[in-house]
Amino acid sequence: MEEPAIRKRLMERLQTLDEEDAASAGARSVVELDQAATGRLSRMDALQHQAMAQAQARRRAAERVRIRAALARLDEGEYGYCTDCGEPIPAERLELDPALARCAECTRGA
Repeated sequence: MEEPAIRKRLMERLQTLDEEDAASAGARSVVELDQAATGRLSRMDALQHQAMAQAQARRRAAERVRIRAALARLDEGEYGYCTDCGEPIPAERLELDPALARCAECTRGA
């Protein structure tokens, strides 16, 4: 895959993550615990949904970090090489996840 296509794919993924964050903002907000209006099970369910939404937001944040690091490697001419051993990362692996920083061998050894 050529550098412009890689960069485009990474930027599109960042945009998708931003859209997902915006769409789930309400689900991550504080859960009102009005006992007169909501039953105990409904409150528990709301708290569980909030916790799941917050966990998804943390995963999206971690993915953003990986994508920004991949974009930095592109800018530095280091994209496609393992950050641990320096060996090339197979194109098939990068096709599956263009934000990968490590080869399969180094990933297994971690």
